[in-house]
Amino acid sequence: MAVDDGVVDGGVRRRGCTFRKNDFFPEESFKSWENYGRAVKETPFRLKDRVLSRSNDQTELVEVKARSSNEMKKTLNWWDLMWFGIGAVIGSGIFVLTGLEAKEDAGPAVVLSYVVSGISALLSVFCYTEFAVEIPVAGGSFAYLRVELGDFVAFIAAGNIVLEYVISGAAVARSWTSYFATLCNKDPDDFRIVVHSMNPDYGHLDPIAIGVLIAITFLAVYSTKGSSIFNYIASVFHLLIIAFIIIAGLIKAKPENYTPFLPYEARGFDAVSTMAEETKNPGRDIPIGLVGSMVITTLAYCLMAVTLCLMQDYRNIDRNAPFSVAFSAVGWDWAKYIVALGALKGMTTVLLVSAVGQARYLTHIARTHMMPPWFAHVDERTGTPVNATISMLSATAIIAFFTDLGILSSLLSISTLFIFMLVAVGLLVRRYYSSGVTTKENQVKLILCLVLILGSSCGISAYWASSDGWIGYTVSVPLWALGTGGLWLGVPQAKKPKLWGVPLVPWLPSLSIAINIFLLGSIDKDSFIRFGIWSGFLLVYYVLLGLHASYDTAKELEKKISSRDGDKQWNKVEEGVEKEMSTTAVSN
Repeated sequence: MAVDDGVVDGGVRRRGCTFRKNDFFPEESFKSWENYGRAVKETPFRLKDRVLSRSNDQTELVEVKARSSNEMKKTLNWWDLMWFGIGAVIGSGIFVLTGLEAKEDAGPAVVLSYVVSGISALLSVFCYTEFAVEIPVAGGSFAYLRVELGDFVAFIAAGNIVLEYVISGAAVARSWTSYFATLCNKDPDDFRIVVHSMNPDYGHLDPIAIGVLIAITFLAVYSTKGSSIFNYIASVFHLLIIAFIIIAGLIKAKPENYTPFLPYEARGFDAVSTMAEETKNPGRDIPIGLVGSMVITTLAYCLMAVTLCLMQDYRNIDRNAPFSVAFSAVGWDWAKYIVALGALKGMTTVLLVSAVGQARYLTHIARTHMMPPWFAHVDERTGTPVNATISMLSATAIIAFFTDLGILSSLLSISTLFIFMLVAVGLLVRRYYSSGVTTKENQVKLILCLVLILGSSCGISAYWASSDGWIGYTVSVPLWALGTGGLWLGVPQAKKPKLWGVPLVPWLPSLSIAINIFLLGSIDKDSFIRFGIWSGFLLVYYVLLGLHASYDTAKELEKKISSRDGDKQWNKVEEGVEKEMSTTAVSN
């Protein structure tokens, strides 16, 4: 990228979101068509290299991070992280998806969904926390998987992370319009451009969603600490609104509304882990911030779900603004304005935290050159990834402008659960495999145990989705226990956490894998088809571009490290010679 401390091309200082020569494909494979042709011919060899190669903690923390030309500012503590976590979740699921899932899928048992979601997310939070403390970089789960499962798996995961953030932001931005319409006593479509000739899922164009995302972009680019302060103030206000909804809603509760009772699915978050690079004391701040926010948000979700289903029969819940319409239905029409205002505040913080998190993911992906290095630039003055922030929110705005909320929410669930499952697998690999330490025999045992855990978890999920019986569980559950127990008793841990570690390894990470795969079984077929199409697109991009760019960058780094180690060895030889000559002179 030819950037050094914010200065480019002969001392000209780079401004945010500007383009320069070689910002996108500076690698040797893209210098000419002839070079690219040679690279394409080497694709099988290069793909094998990237599939089998793994990064390491030191590389992610030093060499890779340095490619952003400037450092992100370490301004965050556990208080900031906890409120970022609260702001990331309370507002999206509570005000966007709770009504949708209760009405169309789970009924009053949506609270069970949130209990399972809370357990699943807490297990995932444990895994994320150990990684974030050990590898405090902006890449989040992308960096963790790159270290433990290799470049290829990390990129496929990274592509789904990008999808997760774009879609979650688009979903919340569209729902922002719905609650704004409620506040104005209007229908959401009064603020949208309805194109009747288009598919209804894509023909309700939403300019307000774009306006909100532009405002969020300015705040996210300006300052991470400033974003934290805004998030904290808005989240406190939001929690007060939630307290009002719970108290007022329970006053109007009707117990007969709480039937029938059927379980459904869950979802979670991981945005806060991307802020580890900007945290003052990762070993203390990350565990407190992540676990604290998870406990608070799970409790809030459950209380809000119970309140909604007690206020109104789930069949009559409004898809777009469930809580506001529920208060109108029980005769407290004035209360819907308070709910709408609180929802707008909550959704604004969700968009803000999503903007901060997604930009840091893309920044670290670009540092590896799997995406063009232009996205990795960190602005010298603000200490924020300007290019990545603006680019990601531009993509979010385009999706939000066209796409219906129901489609967006289904895609989001798949991406989230897929990433959570992979991080748990990565945690087991981190604990039980270390190059040069783990024997071949133990490597084989580790692989067999992971296959049993993953296979049995898939079996449990498939049987739940296809049968009302119980015989299948008598096979799959013992196989899961066999795989986990075999890992616990038969494979010695190769690595211990230095500062903070997941308790009860391998049981908790293995349970996280099983729960997330189980929840994936509740997603509809069409969502899996869209997910497969997106993953296929990622694979094509990787084989044609990302593979060659990251391969060249990795080999260049290997040469640099080898040269540096050689210089160190030569310096030691020179020091030894000088010391020997000095000793000889003294003896003479």
